[in-house]
Amino acid sequence: MLDKIYTARGSPNIALIKYWGRRDDALNLPNNSSISMTLDDNLNTTTSIIFSDKIKSDAVYINGSRQDSGALMSEKLSFTISIINKMKELAGTKSNFLMVSKNSFPSDVGLASSASGAATLVYVANTALELKLPGKELSKIARQISGSACRSIFGGIVRWDRGLMPDGSDSFAEQIVPKEYWADLIDVIAITSQSKKKVPSSEGHKITVKTSPLYRNRPSFAEDGVKRSIDAIKKKDFDTLAELIMRDSNNMHATMLDSWPPIMYLNDVSREIINAVDGLNKAHGQNVAAYTFDAGPNAHIITLQKHSAEIKEALSKIPGVQNVMVSEMGSGPSISEERLISDEMLAANETA
Repeated sequence: MLDKIYTARGSPNIALIKYWGRRDDALNLPNNSSISMTLDDNLNTTTSIIFSDKIKSDAVYINGSRQDSGALMSEKLSFTISIINKMKELAGTKSNFLMVSKNSFPSDVGLASSASGAATLVYVANTALELKLPGKELSKIARQISGSACRSIFGGIVRWDRGLMPDGSDSFAEQIVPKEYWADLIDVIAITSQSKKKVPSSEGHKITVKTSPLYRNRPSFAEDGVKRSIDAIKKKDFDTLAELIMRDSNNMHATMLDSWPPIMYLNDVSREIINAVDGLNKAHGQNVAAYTFDAGPNAHIITLQKHSAEIKEALSKIPGVQNVMVSEMGSGPSISEERLISDEMLAANETA
């Protein structure tokens, strides 16, 4: 266990029925359940970690930069380290750790980098510490770092149960179907901005719950969407699922706009994409594509493989679409042979 470098690669997920608003901020307990699709590693987080008595103090590098330590450490990073320390306690070790992580996609732009990062970290720490915790328990741990991270612990299509217990013991994710069940379901991602969000998701949750009158109906609307979407997924009824996805995204962003001050994650290009998808569906006489937006302006178009080329072509014609990527359904995090921790980095963080 000690003095060995372990690496894992994981992916973000795109919520089909979204969670927005929390009943407990500290534990990341949501006001409603949610459904997501785990993406493949076209978008990925790779994380290497080593636990060793030789490491001077816990050290974290993200996307090539060492993160601030001590009094300058961000609240998010400090909390993440505390979660890993709890995992160390479960493993019966007090060894410090060195962790290096990188994303293949931009952070803080509504592409769920925090979900991918937290899930991958918890997964690789579980392996390195030889805890052998099952997915259900890993999802609870990942949830505390980033709510939607609990869904990225699993592949395929995943449900996160809101739970009812105050301690969060019944709020965890579980797989509904593996990726093989509906293998031609894909996500066509349109990048409209790579700028960081003006309102972080963590703040957006609080503002909406506190100030939006429309939000009062949001949890029950989403819970109904979860039940109906699970039925559509099991029947592979894309037409029904697509409507549920789009209406849920619209509903969530309506509560954000209804917040005070208003929260506007979508931009003009986002709205043009909504119009384009609506036009495609009308032309086909049924839903062949479903737009959905997390807390950011970048669009996720859920569709079937046979419509991929048509949707990419439609998106490419929209001014302001910077890039179009396609992601199939993924399998969740796995151990990788890649090593992000160099010998020089180890030497710099070891005791003399």
